[in-house]
Amino acid sequence: MIEVLRKIWQFAGEERKNINKSIFWGFFYAVFHMLQVGAIYYILLALTDGTDTSRPAWTALGLLLASIAGRAVINRFTQLQQTHAGYFMVANRRIAIGDKLKRIPMGYFNDTSLGEITGVATTVLDVVETMGPVVLVNILGGLINSAVFVLCVLSFDWRIGLLTLAGMFLYLWITSIMEKRSAGVIPHRQESEARLVDAVLEQIQGMSVIKSFNLTGKGDRRIQEALEYNRKSNLDIERTFTPYMIAQELSLHLFSVLIMGAAVLFSLSGTMSLPDALMTVVISFMVFSQIQSTGSAMSTLRVVGSSIDHAEQINELPEMDEKGREIHPQSHDISFRHVDFSYEKKAILQDVSLTIPDKTTTAIVGPSGSGKTTLCNLIARFWDVDGGAIQIGGANVRDYTLESLMDQISMVFQRVYLFADTIENNIKFGCPGASHEEVVAAAKKACCHEFISALPDGYDTVVGEGGASLSGGEKQRISIARAILKDAPIIIFDEATANVDPENEDKLQKAMEALMKDKTILMIAHRLKTVEKADQILVLDKGKIVQKGTHQELAGKPGLYADFLNARREAAGWKLT
Repeated sequence: MIEVLRKIWQFAGEERKNINKSIFWGFFYAVFHMLQVGAIYYILLALTDGTDTSRPAWTALGLLLASIAGRAVINRFTQLQQTHAGYFMVANRRIAIGDKLKRIPMGYFNDTSLGEITGVATTVLDVVETMGPVVLVNILGGLINSAVFVLCVLSFDWRIGLLTLAGMFLYLWITSIMEKRSAGVIPHRQESEARLVDAVLEQIQGMSVIKSFNLTGKGDRRIQEALEYNRKSNLDIERTFTPYMIAQELSLHLFSVLIMGAAVLFSLSGTMSLPDALMTVVISFMVFSQIQSTGSAMSTLRVVGSSIDHAEQINELPEMDEKGREIHPQSHDISFRHVDFSYEKKAILQDVSLTIPDKTTTAIVGPSGSGKTTLCNLIARFWDVDGGAIQIGGANVRDYTLESLMDQISMVFQRVYLFADTIENNIKFGCPGASHEEVVAAAKKACCHEFISALPDGYDTVVGEGGASLSGGEKQRISIARAILKDAPIIIFDEATANVDPENEDKLQKAMEALMKDKTILMIAHRLKTVEKADQILVLDKGKIVQKGTHQELAGKPGLYADFLNARREAAGWKLT
């Protein structure tokens, strides 16, 4: 138990001060609670003494009102402190997870389910947010308040005090056993929560495929298995906890009866006055309330601890070396020196050496799976190479800080992702300080100003997550506007014109040419018009550069590039008859 409490305490970070305040004021909550006991005792003394004035009643009423008001004020304050601590300790951790994900290799996202990350950031951390500070405060505060109550009872009658202590120790012993037993089942519940989120996300994202193949109700085996696993893990927890919870209740009820019986015996034997005996009977219903709060918190302690362990696993993910420095190169030539790279054990690039001179355009062609996109992504250091080195402006990309490296590069992906935000903010993503006029100028160059202006809210139109409310060509043009606005010295195009409609392709081609002026360009392209204007062409096959040269040099040589040209010419001559 102490280990898990320490774990929550360390996880709280800067919010420990709010937890401390909550525990501190919780002590005074117990003091105000004791005023209620004092009011009852005062009335009992008056009744047994035969007092016939109203003064005891008014005094007791005053004590009760003070108790109620004090507890209400303190409870409000402590609840606010707990809520603040829970929200911000988890909010800070979610931000830390986001920062962490920026520094790990992109390969992690291929090997690890999106649902796992989402599950940790939502369901798992929600448990810590709602239960973490509450558990910590209730256990520590409950123990302190129980100690205050026991001291009061001991000063009242040491025999009743010892019985109360014995009942509390038995209750805590049972709770401790339950908490240890829960260690075997709680991790399964956390895993099942993450697996369920993963399955639901996959089901939603693949709904178009499920419907198109009429697999509704048939293609959901994975989500059914996740639901079953979640159901079973939660039932296992209940089956584990239920016998101990029954034992807890029985132990407290047993000692409450023993306290009442002892009061009767002590009164009959003359060792306890009638008011004290009656007060003991009243106390027997109240004395274990604080320790019950502690026990309830302890029963969920392992859940919180397991959730924290699950969230901390992300901290153990390997990061790319970030011991770089701010570098602002004078030139932006790119070179590969005997570069090797593999996805796990599958070799993608093998002994690749090339040079892309500053302010030139290089086109990459090759069959699917030849390593074109990987080569581009390695320049931006989405992964680290297994062997060799990649340099920009004569400096190894490993020597750059991530921020200074990305300042040199703009990337236009084939699969465009837009955030659930306004179109203007999506364009400004690479240059947050840009003015509205600069955004419009970039949009005009990318041939998307007209369709943006036609939208109901223009540049303030909010697009759906991923840009779901826009067509593929519209999203592509917005991503090009984003790259134009960033104005980085190196631009990487991954088939940037793939989703652009034919009527805008010529305009976009001119805009791209203006963007490419005086910049180092690397483009993955399949369109002949794009490739033949490049200063050099690299032909990749099975992770190796098999041809290199200009369009004129490679067009007349047998090989993959000539095959590429023939395939494009045949495709251009196709007609429907």
